Amino acid sequence: MLTRLLRIFWVIARYRLDLLLPRHRLPTRMRLLLLVLPFWLFPKRDLPRAVRLRVALETLGPIYVKFGQMLSTRRDLLPNDFATELKKLQDQVPPFPNDVAHRVVEESLGAPIDRLFSHFEASPLASASIAQVHAARLPEGDDVVVKIIRPGIDKVLRSDMLLLTRVARLLRCVPEFRRLRPVEVVDDYRLSLFDELDLHKEAANTSQLRRNFSQSHLLYVPTLYWPLTRRNVMVQERIYGIPVADIETLRAKGVDLRLLAERGVEIFFTQVFRDNFFHADMHPGNIFVDARDPADPRYIAIDCGIVGSLTREDQDYLARNILAFFHQDYYEVAALHIESGWVGEGTRANEFASAIRAVCEPIFEKPLKDISFGQALMGLFQTAQRFNMEVQPQLILLQKTLINIEGLGRTLYPELDLWHTAKPYLENWMRERSGPRGLWKSLKRHAPELTDRLPELPLLAHQALRTYAHGQRHRQQLAVAQSQQLRQSRRQPRRYRRLRIGLLLLATALAWQPFLSDWVAEQHWSTLTAGAVGLLLLL
Repeated sequence: MLTRLLRIFWVIARYRLDLLLPRHRLPTRMRLLLLVLPFWLFPKRDLPRAVRLRVALETLGPIYVKFGQMLSTRRDLLPNDFATELKKLQDQVPPFPNDVAHRVVEESLGAPIDRLFSHFEASPLASASIAQVHAARLPEGDDVVVKIIRPGIDKVLRSDMLLLTRVARLLRCVPEFRRLRPVEVVDDYRLSLFDELDLHKEAANTSQLRRNFSQSHLLYVPTLYWPLTRRNVMVQERIYGIPVADIETLRAKGVDLRLLAERGVEIFFTQVFRDNFFHADMHPGNIFVDARDPADPRYIAIDCGIVGSLTREDQDYLARNILAFFHQDYYEVAALHIESGWVGEGTRANEFASAIRAVCEPIFEKPLKDISFGQALMGLFQTAQRFNMEVQPQLILLQKTLINIEGLGRTLYPELDLWHTAKPYLENWMRERSGPRGLWKSLKRHAPELTDRLPELPLLAHQALRTYAHGQRHRQQLAVAQSQQLRQSRRQPRRYRRLRIGLLLLATALAWQPFLSDWVAEQHWSTLTAGAVGLLLLL
């Protein structure tokens, strides 16, 4: 791990990434640290700043490339030169050699490549951080793409994840970072990242997403060839679409960009709330557009390596939170956070609502088209820090995807009103979920279980009544025992008094025991009587 850490520092110094930081905005401690570290020993390379960042991320490996991919979708947050350069990380990462690709395919599928395919292109169609894709043709004539995992990539990922885990454990010791639950967040990210290394899982995710939208004109998912799919090789139908980030071509084709942007938002909310199964890696390199009918464009999705889902409770809380934001009902937002346990125990809803209002009102004073949902989320998180709000690891993928979708939508159509597009869908979903239709769906879903339980209802009712009666008897016995214990405790002081008097009388009689015979002779019966009374009291 030390070697990997040193390499990270070396890459940062080699490409002088420290010069990209706005030093005047950094905390004093950070500025002092940058002065102490010997970055200044490395000369500034003759490359533009955006190119230095992009090459450094490529050099560091998949985790950092994915970070750059996410940044590239937010042109509203980045200067143009950074956004344009980082876009190359989506599908233009340097590829591995063609002979390596041939060897991996032949070893995985167990046959020579010329028997498996009638044609296999040497140059990859696209090359990303974890895999690259080659165009090919099957002997039957079907045009396909072959996705191949980079050899040795798992070793690099394990090294980086070990480093991230140790950093997260250190952050957990700092009270300000503990509420962010860094270890749980890193653990969730590790699971999703290593799922990408298993193309069997990606193929299964692709099949599920294809089935969910099989009757929809919003999204098309290419067909899989299961007999030619292995852990590190996957064969899939080749699609011919326009990359969603190619705005010039889409405009030249006459595509309705407003409709396309609104459909992207609808697809996202359909996946999250209707299907509870969403594509969580929706950067522009994985999204294409079928523009054969420019007035009715259709999305094409590939690379389903990372998907997410929520519990029914999280779905409900999330939908109600978003609707409360739409209506600027800050008290409802605060109450939902408290009810779900997302903020610290004992938080007062009115105080939390007041803090949220102070942050969000300036945001909502803008026209709806100018409001960034990502900005609103960040404002909420900063406010909730005062109330010990904990990061919910199960929502991290969703937040990342929502930010990607918003960035993509605003790239296609800068006037996109995410709030106006999403609000009717969420309101309809909530009505269906809690109305008669939702109740009927719930009954149908649980009908087999109810049918199995129905003959057992009399027995279950008898057992419940017997358990209730047994509980009543137990409570009565407990009440009687408590009453007896109370009476005994009231008698206790009298017993203690008798004990003390008996001990005193007996001790007095024993103290005079050497002279007892003389006292008997002198007929001093009083002392003997005292001793006898004391013994009786003790008994």
